[in-house]
Amino acid sequence: MKKKVLLAEDEITLGEIIKESLESRGFELFHASCGKTAIEAFKSFSPDIVILDIMMPVKDGFEVSREIRLLDQNIPIVFLTAKNRTQDVIEGFENGANDFIKKPFSMEELIVRINSHLRISKVNLEMEWISLGKFKFNFGSQVLAINEKETVLTYKETILLSELIKKRNQVLDRSYILKLIWGSDDFFTARSMDVFITKIRKYLKEDSTIKIINVRGVGYKLVV
Repeated sequence: MKKKVLLAEDEITLGEIIKESLESRGFELFHASCGKTAIEAFKSFSPDIVILDIMMPVKDGFEVSREIRLLDQNIPIVFLTAKNRTQDVIEGFENGANDFIKKPFSMEELIVRINSHLRISKVNLEMEWISLGKFKFNFGSQVLAINEKETVLTYKETILLSELIKKRNQVLDRSYILKLIWGSDDFFTARSMDVFITKIRKYLKEDSTIKIINVRGVGYKLVV
């Protein structure tokens, strides 16, 4: 079955180039030229991944991403953008993005990123609860629970915590996790991951026996 891609891009020529390139590689693609159309298409087209331009008429990419996250916490969302300020990248992740691709970009890079996120999204969403100190963690429902308190994690937080748990009491390589989740290990994605590590530390602070240690120049270690 063909994987379905929802592309929201107001540059018509670029949108058509992307559409033709992806369709020639076996994807099914819907091209929306504004944010409003993208939301409508998301509900009817049921895509496997969403590619969003940030600067669009009616609704920008950030707004579209927020609305999609209200409908689906798991679907991968990738931003295409000419913006490159660190704050823009952080804002994108805070609004539900899984990845950024900066314009101009190569089609091969886009396809590699799409395939990477589709592989991650195939993880079994029926995973049982995992014990983590006093916490319970469920990948499928993206929930971290302690006592009667449940915290719903974002998609990227879920993947990051899952990888830390897999390597508990060992070092999780920084470059590996950056490429797995963000698609690259450049300065901007590294800064963004630091923000996510800080968030996860806050979630876990209710159990003092759990720590995330920064191993300088190498990665992170979840100590339980």
